[in-house]
Amino acid sequence: MPNLKEQVAAALSKITMPGTGKDIVAAGAVSDIYEKDGKVMLSISVPADKASRFEPIRAAAEAAVKSVPGVVKATVALTAEVAPGSTPPKAAPSHDHGHGHSHAMPAKNGIPGVKSIIAVASGKGGVGKSTTAVNFALALSARGLKVGILDADIYGPSVPRLMGLSGDKPEVNEDRTLVPLENYGLKVMSIGFLVDEETPMIWRAPMAVSALTQMLRESAWGELDVLVVDMPPGTGDVQLTMAQQVPLTGAVIVSTPQDLALLDARRGVAMFQKVEVPVLGIVENMAYFICPNCGTNHDIFGHGGAAQEARRIGVPFLGEVPLEMKIRETSDAGLPVVATEPNGPHAESYLAIAGRVLDTLAGKPERAAPRIVIE
Repeated sequence: MPNLKEQVAAALSKITMPGTGKDIVAAGAVSDIYEKDGKVMLSISVPADKASRFEPIRAAAEAAVKSVPGVVKATVALTAEVAPGSTPPKAAPSHDHGHGHSHAMPAKNGIPGVKSIIAVASGKGGVGKSTTAVNFALALSARGLKVGILDADIYGPSVPRLMGLSGDKPEVNEDRTLVPLENYGLKVMSIGFLVDEETPMIWRAPMAVSALTQMLRESAWGELDVLVVDMPPGTGDVQLTMAQQVPLTGAVIVSTPQDLALLDARRGVAMFQKVEVPVLGIVENMAYFICPNCGTNHDIFGHGGAAQEARRIGVPFLGEVPLEMKIRETSDAGLPVVATEPNGPHAESYLAIAGRVLDTLAGKPERAAPRIVIE
């Protein structure tokens, strides 16, 4: 008996690819088919200059996949590759209400019930961005806000472990939306809930974008004051998708003090500035190490580089977090320090950062769309 992927491919082979005389599978337009627990994701590659005409094909493909016995959820995205030297199509007005998937025509549609979305990003990996994102989200929650966190690092999801939710699986509502898991008062969604922790995500960018779109727009977030997005490191396709298609309130950049990390942080700042996403400030992580024996500070990665960089580019410096074993231990154990030791000195650093971000939001000029309100 054919497995589920083979049944999905057979269903897709009944859909004709316009202009080819072949079905979409035989025409080579269908990406690798990803399936996990009945949830199927795939993308269809179409000509960039004709992407809008292929929405009926996308809808037909999604319906065909949903009709396969055993499929509980289907997500089909359109992806368009622009030929070298050609001009990408301009974004067209969107009528999407959270279910459109055209990668070629990004649209900044809001997430129902979510008042503001803050990206936590870094130019490179290994700077403690995810740990910062989780504790930052918890610090916002500690200030009385309703907060969720989306793990957008498709290739290296770490939020499930940081939040003490490793091995847990989200439920699916009757309307086929994912139900975020909850812990420490936060709503949490991650690709790490849908695949085994040790499974490598060997996906091309369109598949990663499709998965991120599903988790962002097809999750039952409910009413949130802030959705914190733990971005993948770097400035690749996933980051650009978030910046171009999602109405981000702003971005928080995490860096260590050393020059190499700051060079990458500058690229992250520049990316957000080019797509007109406000940079809310820079956090200096692993700023210094306090020797447990002598009590003196050691600037292992240098010190003050992020503060200088913030001044240089004219964005707020949000604060520094020390290189501290307690933070590492609590993070590895799924016991984030802001939740488990809220009155400790380490939690105080994150609470101060959250306060400065809220102050920045309260004082910055109102954007034309969407209107952001923090209560």
